[in-house]
Amino acid sequence: MSESVSLPALGESVTEGTVTRWLKNVGDRVEVDEPLLEVSTDKVDTEIPSPVAGIIEAILVQEDETVEVGTPLVTIGDGSGAAAPVAEAPVAETPVAEAPAPVAAPAPVAAPVAAPAPVAAPVAAPAPVAAPVAAPAPVAAPAPVAPAPAPAAPVAAPSPAAAVPAARGSHAGTSGYVTPIVRKLANEAGVDLSTISGTGVGGRIRKEDIVQAASAVGTAAAAPVVEVSPLRGTTQPMSRLRKVVAERAVISMQSSAQLTTVVEVDVTRVAMLRDRVKGVFAEKTGNKLSFLPFFALAAAEALRAVPIVNATIEGDTIVYPAQENISIAVDTERGLLTPVVRNAGELNLAGFAAQIADLAARTRDNKLKPDELSGGTFTLTNTGSRGALFDTPVVFLPQSAILGTGIVYKKPLVVTTDGLDSIAIRSSVYLALSYDHRIIDGADAARFLTTMKARLEAGAFEGNLGI
Repeated sequence: MSESVSLPALGESVTEGTVTRWLKNVGDRVEVDEPLLEVSTDKVDTEIPSPVAGIIEAILVQEDETVEVGTPLVTIGDGSGAAAPVAEAPVAETPVAEAPAPVAAPAPVAAPVAAPAPVAAPVAAPAPVAAPVAAPAPVAAPAPVAPAPAPAAPVAAPSPAAAVPAARGSHAGTSGYVTPIVRKLANEAGVDLSTISGTGVGGRIRKEDIVQAASAVGTAAAAPVVEVSPLRGTTQPMSRLRKVVAERAVISMQSSAQLTTVVEVDVTRVAMLRDRVKGVFAEKTGNKLSFLPFFALAAAEALRAVPIVNATIEGDTIVYPAQENISIAVDTERGLLTPVVRNAGELNLAGFAAQIADLAARTRDNKLKPDELSGGTFTLTNTGSRGALFDTPVVFLPQSAILGTGIVYKKPLVVTTDGLDSIAIRSSVYLALSYDHRIIDGADAARFLTTMKARLEAGAFEGNLGI
């Protein structure tokens, strides 16, 4: 008895899917819940498991074909419908099994081929000839004969003394005196003092020598060539996910008025708190404490204070959601996906770290449910994870804003203490907010960003750790 398997509902708003790859062929046996095929929708790529066990008798939808939910995909039965192919399988296997035998037969032929090895042996014989050649080395050993000019030795006696300081100068890193400042500079630059020839008085190593050596090390480090991608010079069709992202990006850019506002934030206090508690945090929660949970928490609080950034447009109406559902941009091999952290305004740092880690891992492993990619009211994209200072991210409708966070890096900044300005090394980050100017004004964007800036620069997150 045969049974057909149809395309199941893959989410509330999903009405169709594209078969991207069959994981089973006609004649294969499949067990209950074993993956049958991969299907791509406008929200997620997912595997479709088999609801029954049996033999694949017929595949009804081919790869790259798009069908509606409920369309029969494959027929699974007891194997009677696919008996022919199954019966043929062993027949095909027999000759294949026999083939290796004749191939093995030539093995003896390989033996004679190996015979030339002895010929190679005589060739190796010349090696001894090289040995005698090496013998002259001892002849060179008569270099001691060089000392024959010993007669002049008495006159050259002072020479050895002079040679000693010269040796010290060329190996000052190991036998000569090196000032603490120079030694510290060498350690920071990763320069081995024993390899430096000093240019100072008596061969002493100077700071200039370290700087020059460090620049040489830097040049050597830059030597590795960037690996050339195998995609270079090829053409490939766009995946369904890439097509959907492309269409939505164009529609969003054409249907909304987008611009970006950027602020710089001193996150030194956040960095110090993170360094102090990240070990305990990881031990108690099982998750790493990156900067992203801090940014997400500050953004959620700012959305509550400036709700227009969390709003959407429906016709001539502005809708203010009652919760902050933050979409987190995740970079995958298939493209950019944005799973949603729901009710973000209720979470602490531990909550954000756990949900972000879980969603990111399941997104990359293609294990997300379609509904986990919908319902976001605001998006957070961590461009800094790839080293960028900042960018101008695109807002995807129906959302009205997206926040890009750059890399956290150290730089000199003016710091005011007790009314006095000074320059100090601080941890800094750029926050870039792109928004729909139809409902969000520049002043709204500035209020949102400065609210985040004040929260992050204060660094008072001890009560939000959740551990």
